[in-house]
Amino acid sequence: MSEGRTPAQIEADINRRRQELAATLDEIAVRVHPRTVAADVRVKVADAVDRTAGRAYVAANRVVSDVRGRVVTEDGEPRMDRIVPVAVALVVVVGLAGIAMNRRRR
Repeated sequence: MSEGRTPAQIEADINRRRQELAATLDEIAVRVHPRTVAADVRVKVADAVDRTAGRAYVAANRVVSDVRGRVVTEDGEPRMDRIVPVAVALVVVVGLAGIAMNRRRR
């Protein structure tokens, strides 16, 4: 006999290891099952989308705050010295785009 163990002890050890192996194989089967894999992928994709959306929200909020800070005073009053030139430039650009589209139709 090896290491002074009885045949009953060896058999009990073999049975215990069989049960452990069966549990391990069951766990592996669950992990590689298509539904489990698909669920894991869905969770990872949802996390990535949430992170991306969060970053986009923070970036957009930063831009809006920056623009607001440029066109509104700390008291909340509009800064006409900055708004009027932008509005005039916008009207000119829209007018030129309209003229260009009109010429293409002819």
